[in-house]
Amino acid sequence: MALTLTLPTPSRTLEAYTLRGTAPARPPAGVSFNRIAYSAAHVVADPLATVDPWLTAAIDWDATIAYRRHLWSLGLGVAEAMDTAQRGMGLDWASSLELIRRSLDAAKDVPGALVASGCGTDHLDLDAVKTVEDVIRGYEEQMEAIEALGGKLIVMASRALARVARNPTDYQRVYDRVLSQARQPVVLHWLGDMFDPALKGYWGTTDLDAAMDTALGIIAAHAGKVDGIKISLLDKDKEIAMRRRLPPGVRMYTGDDFNYAELIAGDGFGAEPTHGKSDALLGIFDAIAPAASAALGELAAGNLERFHAILGPTVPLSRHIF
Repeated sequence: MALTLTLPTPSRTLEAYTLRGTAPARPPAGVSFNRIAYSAAHVVADPLATVDPWLTAAIDWDATIAYRRHLWSLGLGVAEAMDTAQRGMGLDWASSLELIRRSLDAAKDVPGALVASGCGTDHLDLDAVKTVEDVIRGYEEQMEAIEALGGKLIVMASRALARVARNPTDYQRVYDRVLSQARQPVVLHWLGDMFDPALKGYWGTTDLDAAMDTALGIIAAHAGKVDGIKISLLDKDKEIAMRRRLPPGVRMYTGDDFNYAELIAGDGFGAEPTHGKSDALLGIFDAIAPAASAALGELAAGNLERFHAILGPTVPLSRHIF
């Protein structure tokens, strides 16, 4: 059955448009994966709320949670309250915490549902942050709130840390403190400055290879507290190089919205199973969730050609969006 959408036209009227071509791929019921895949899910705005959307987030909670149930039904995890998906788009910390609480509550009713939640320092007044101790306290506040709800952490990159850190040692100090306190293994996030210019020089240098060395050193020192790292550098070679150097059992979650199909498929190279492939934590898996699920199911079944046939055509859309 063809899908028809109502779209606006340049003449300020509405027009029905019926989709043509090949029907989008959908996964079979009960699809299973051999990769962990998180979708950085969107929130649904309440269009009827009497608020200024530039100042206050008005969320349709029922529709927002219903979409998360949809993602779980497709076998995808939910990366909640992420920087590029929500936090950087105007959702403040108080609203983010409420979103995390509601998602975790909903996940209790869905066997096997995965939720990981963004933990950062975005509630801090940047002008008031003077030292790395201020940054540590900021992380600790959000850690405590999320972990009190039973949540798994995605430790996001911190603008405040990028602003006050003087060298790689400052980053080591902050992450040592944060990771040593985590109740369960976390996902780290290295967000490149192409997504957020305020994060330029993260890990204490603009040299990506040197920055990678610092990040890997932190991970190696706390391997038992790190589930994986998501890197969003839009450089597949850097991701592969880092993936091959991760400690045993630590996953690479691709955040590469330009090259994810190739990175998830992997190359099989490396001494550890996790060295030869990437798992996924992607914003585009929000927009293309059914296709992503279908492709991952084919990959798990050993149908690599079909995996690429489904996921490959989505890459131009991802490049356009991101």
